[in-house]
Amino acid sequence: MAEQDTSEVLVDRVGTTGFLQLQAESFRALSPREQALAYWLSEASIAIDPIAYNQNSVFGLRQKRILDAIMRAKVSDPRIISFVKLFWANHGNHNDLTAQKFLPEFSFEELKAAAFLALGPGEDLVRELDELRPSLFDPDFQKLLTAKNPEGALDIVQASANNFYSGVTLEDLKGFQERYPLNSRLVKAPDGRLEEQVWRTGTTDGKIKGGPYAEFLARAIKFLQRAQKYAEPRQSEAISILIRYYQTGDPADWVRFNTVWVGENSRVDFTNGFIEVYRDARAAKGLSQAFVCVTDEKLNQEMLELAANAQYFENKAPWAPQYKKKGVKPPIAKAVEAIVETGGFPVGITGDNLPNENEIREKFGSKNFIFTGSMRAFRQAAGWAVLEEFGESADEIEICKKYSDEASNLIIALHEVVGHGSGQLSPKLQGGAQPYLREYFSTLEEARADLMALWSVSDPKLRELGLVSDPNVAVAMYYDAVRIVLTQLRYIPNGDIIEEDHFRNRQLILNYIRDKTQAIEQVERDGKTYLRLRNFDMMHDGVGMLLAELMRIKAEGDYQAIKTLVDKYAVHFEPTLRDQVVARYNKLGLPTYWCGINPTLTAVLDEGENVKSVTMSYPRDFVQQQMSYSAANRPV
Repeated sequence: MAEQDTSEVLVDRVGTTGFLQLQAESFRALSPREQALAYWLSEASIAIDPIAYNQNSVFGLRQKRILDAIMRAKVSDPRIISFVKLFWANHGNHNDLTAQKFLPEFSFEELKAAAFLALGPGEDLVRELDELRPSLFDPDFQKLLTAKNPEGALDIVQASANNFYSGVTLEDLKGFQERYPLNSRLVKAPDGRLEEQVWRTGTTDGKIKGGPYAEFLARAIKFLQRAQKYAEPRQSEAISILIRYYQTGDPADWVRFNTVWVGENSRVDFTNGFIEVYRDARAAKGLSQAFVCVTDEKLNQEMLELAANAQYFENKAPWAPQYKKKGVKPPIAKAVEAIVETGGFPVGITGDNLPNENEIREKFGSKNFIFTGSMRAFRQAAGWAVLEEFGESADEIEICKKYSDEASNLIIALHEVVGHGSGQLSPKLQGGAQPYLREYFSTLEEARADLMALWSVSDPKLRELGLVSDPNVAVAMYYDAVRIVLTQLRYIPNGDIIEEDHFRNRQLILNYIRDKTQAIEQVERDGKTYLRLRNFDMMHDGVGMLLAELMRIKAEGDYQAIKTLVDKYAVHFEPTLRDQVVARYNKLGLPTYWCGINPTLTAVLDEGENVKSVTMSYPRDFVQQQMSYSAANRPV
């Protein structure tokens, strides 16, 4: 296969969404055994991809079935093609970042005509389309994927379009103890009882019955079993436990898997499971997600240095001594290139820290990833246009052009390695802080990790370790942290409420520091709004104040305190300012949202399905890739 031109990473665009070709050249340096391992782990990642559609909406897989069929029939209407691309990119018809519903630019009758051409007319299809009509075309029907601040009488569970609950209210959950909090759908039965529908295949002996997503999990298990023969012993052990977990759904098996997985550090690494809880307004249910990655040896040293000094940064944290962790186990930290990202793991995630379970982190540490391929793609696609438009001064623009690349690498590394793994909880908190802080936990934890990075960046230890080239790296990081609170408003085209936890985290930091110090001010010039960083040292003081308070809140499980902070500083914004930001950003001609196109692995198998060779290519065609994923996951 001839090498394809990879000079341009932005290969497609639908409105405000750009499609990036991800690259993972480190794959080519792997041994044949490692390449075979990566292939089967990638197949297991693709196998669970459809689950996220159903988790995002009870209508998701039904919508996908119709839209996939229309695309297989080679529909020619560009409006339908564009909508399906966005539907695939977001695993449903709610924007992945804003949680807001997006609508087709074609009519219901035009959809029906395309579906008839693809599937043939019939009463069953007509009935199906009629039932799906509100979910696709009604702007007021399930308009928010996750609603942490709902309007009207509905609570956060009822107002959210996701499919983690059916007929359940927050009032119903009072006093209810979930056995499977991460990996189940909670349903209210006709007699009023709450039932947990556990996501699992069941065991082969029939003692444990299967549940939702059994067909997808069974397919993943098949590929995980094939991957085992190419894995190192400890990684093979982890895969074996993950298979058991997908069969039983038992949270204890998930803990066992992560306990082994977190201590394993192969060049080909992966995760596969029900993991992040951002989609659930209660921050309890895990979204299905997966990635497979390979260590990027060129950029890995920075992560290793930070991990080795995790205790140093813990000791220097600004919070009270009783919340400082002793005997910090250096986390596994690595710079990686993603070979595949599926389900609830979008291209916008450039850093990850796992596992999330506090009981594992306390005893065994964590594993931290920086996704260098994604970061390179974003930089190449965006350039300096946003900085030049929204930078408040010539000095800010000059410093950030020189040092923002280094600063953005470092803030992700510090966020993941030093931030998430830091701090000690009060002994009274059993099972971690999440059950106490509930819907505010994710915002707090993302803010705490960002603040730990902003607090640590000016520490001379980083210069000593060779991780900072110049003091202006810290200045650039602060400039970027201030400016992004303005520019991130472009992601929220409607309303005046921020739902996404990372967006809330940044707004919380900026508004708190503006309120408590004089470090930052909003200025108007030539009809444009800017955020000015007036004093680096004052902002650093504000960072320390908020970081200490967030650590106290997390350690003590102080729900009322975090609710007060987030509701005051992180939720609402001024729509007229957002409109100005959107107008300025649109003039730059850049996409607002991003979707990744994974590299494609192709294997040659012998008669026994052993891998003879694996090749990697860059498809540069999102439709082609998604159709291949759909074909792989269609029922036989």
